[in-house]
Amino acid sequence: MVTFIPLYAFTRRIPVYESFVEGAKDGFSTAIAIIPHLVGMLVAISVFRASGALDFLMGFISPALKGLGVPPEVLPLGLLRPLTGTGSLAYTTDLIRVHGPDSLIGMIASTIQGSTDTTLYVLTVYFGAVGIRNGRYALKVGLFSDIVGFVAAIAVCLLVFG
Repeated sequence: MVTFIPLYAFTRRIPVYESFVEGAKDGFSTAIAIIPHLVGMLVAISVFRASGALDFLMGFISPALKGLGVPPEVLPLGLLRPLTGTGSLAYTTDLIRVHGPDSLIGMIASTIQGSTDTTLYVLTVYFGAVGIRNGRYALKVGLFSDIVGFVAAIAVCLLVFG
């Protein structure tokens, strides 16, 4: 790839460096355009965590999860993962540090990391970059696939490791 692109451009008489600089200018304006969307998403995450809503939700759902044999410690990961990749990775790292990588919680957390995506982040960045204002179907499908990935990760880990 590193040699193919310059050689291909040379054979087509395309100025490689000038084309790169022109593309980099577009990348900078794209980065500036998505900043408001990222700030809005980060503020919403901070408000959700700081308001105590996450703790309230954990207290409400934990008994039901325990009844199903699901460790309630993995629930915040299912809530964080669609919002933030870095936050969910930090939470997964903490779960693995506390419970161990070979524990059921560590295996479920690792599987959730690989089975779900940062849907809201992806929609914010990509839709913000190209100016899409109505992404309701993409949001529904993305969040539904995150739920399916979350439930499937738990079910498979309980079946195989539980």
